[in-house]
Amino acid sequence: MVRRRLPIGIQTLRKVREADCYYVDKTPYIRRLLDEGDCYFLSRPRRFGKSLFLDTLKELFEGNEALFEGLAIHEYWDWSVRHPVVRLSFGSGDFTRPGEVEASFMEQLSAVERDWSVETGHGTAAGRFVSALRALHERAGRPAVVLVDEYDRPILDALDAAGATVGGADAAGPRSVARANRDFLRGLYAAVKDADAHIRFTFLTGVSKFSKVSLFSGLNNLIDLTLEPGYAAVCGYTDADLDRVFAPELRGLDRERIREWYNGYNWLGDERVYNPFDVLLLLRRREFGAYWFETGTPRFLVETLFRRRVGSMALDRMVGTEDLLSAFDVDHVSTEALLFQTGYLTIDSVDRLGDKAVYRLSYPNREVRQSLNEHLLRYWVQDATRQMANSVRLYRLLEANDFEGMKDLFHAFFASIPYEWYTNNDIARYEGYYASVFYSYFAALGLDITVEESSSHGRLDMAVRFNGHVYLFEFKVVELSPPGSAMAQLRGKGYADRYRGTGQPIHLIAVEFSRQARNLTAFEVADAG
Repeated sequence: MVRRRLPIGIQTLRKVREADCYYVDKTPYIRRLLDEGDCYFLSRPRRFGKSLFLDTLKELFEGNEALFEGLAIHEYWDWSVRHPVVRLSFGSGDFTRPGEVEASFMEQLSAVERDWSVETGHGTAAGRFVSALRALHERAGRPAVVLVDEYDRPILDALDAAGATVGGADAAGPRSVARANRDFLRGLYAAVKDADAHIRFTFLTGVSKFSKVSLFSGLNNLIDLTLEPGYAAVCGYTDADLDRVFAPELRGLDRERIREWYNGYNWLGDERVYNPFDVLLLLRRREFGAYWFETGTPRFLVETLFRRRVGSMALDRMVGTEDLLSAFDVDHVSTEALLFQTGYLTIDSVDRLGDKAVYRLSYPNREVRQSLNEHLLRYWVQDATRQMANSVRLYRLLEANDFEGMKDLFHAFFASIPYEWYTNNDIARYEGYYASVFYSYFAALGLDITVEESSSHGRLDMAVRFNGHVYLFEFKVVELSPPGSAMAQLRGKGYADRYRGTGQPIHLIAVEFSRQARNLTAFEVADAG
């Protein structure tokens, strides 16, 4: 098998092909897109290959045949036909500044006009856009192609500066910029409809999926591919892609462990997909790590979860309809939409309530579950060094089944949280807060965890499988349940029964907290027998 270069960070088809890099052929999707419509939108998390897909479209419509030799679409494309391409990207710029998005657009459009030697005047941005598309059509004799990358970045950057999401203190300046950016982009995208006679094909991509009413009200023919099962793998790698394209690089790597760490993203297709960035970094470094997660800072997400009192145990069992997963706008964003669109949760399964689909969400893989919970812990601890030391100590205590040491560790952790933290955060009044701390510590270690596991007798709070042992946790707040009720429920509900067939030692761990004391009041351990 011939080894090639790994296309790490490469976002242009020309560079991928001319540098003889590994390439997963996405052109069968392009052929279908052209047969089925002419105006599309796709939302995917960051670093999922959206920019490379757009560049592939650009090269195809510009008729650069040499780049497509050996690819699926080559024999079906008329290489004598070339279209002018307007490719816009809002991937760079300080969009927290008023007027920056318009300046960026005008600058990019000026470059297109220079390349094609057309002049359109300088009226409104939308009017100039329509005039440019008309002029390109006339100059080339073919309608233009419009490709927009990171269509939502000007809004997201301003929202981030305003405090990330609606629900916190409103930073009037940045949020007003976010609204202004949204309104400008709405007018820009409406211009695509006005110039329809001069456009052959349109494709827009971004991370978020703003509601059609708020941003795409003028594009009545826009087809949203985000949850189209047939396009679930239009970006990202499938298992088959890894085995076929990257086979020379897989030697010496545990294939099942690759799936555990990086596979799992689901947009209703037959297969779950991998984030390409993770796969490529793994193949280069030969070590498992949180490569995708480390390229972004989820502090805005963590702060939002705290503001909304969303405990970490709740993240792995959220549900939402398609409307809820799309509820994203400057003045409203649902927690489910925020987590799903940014890639921190994915669709685990689909239930039906009559004609309505209800999606059950979960972490896509070990990388995201482990890393997000590490960041949640750092927010609580406010000291990354101490948080890591606590995690290492917990792992060692589990290895030794040192339950007394485990009790002391968590007691010391809660006692170390400054009083001011509680006065500034009301999440400690939320019943799930204390249990979430426990869950996040175990999840950050990458352990096998199940939360709210149902049986015929009831629902167990948390099960941990580690080192040939099973640990069953029940959490109670003494202000809400009488002392001793946690162990009584573990025994009375027979939660251990489903694990007896494993032959593994089963430990019942009853943990009770006090809101008033802000700490553990009981940590009782018993063997299931």
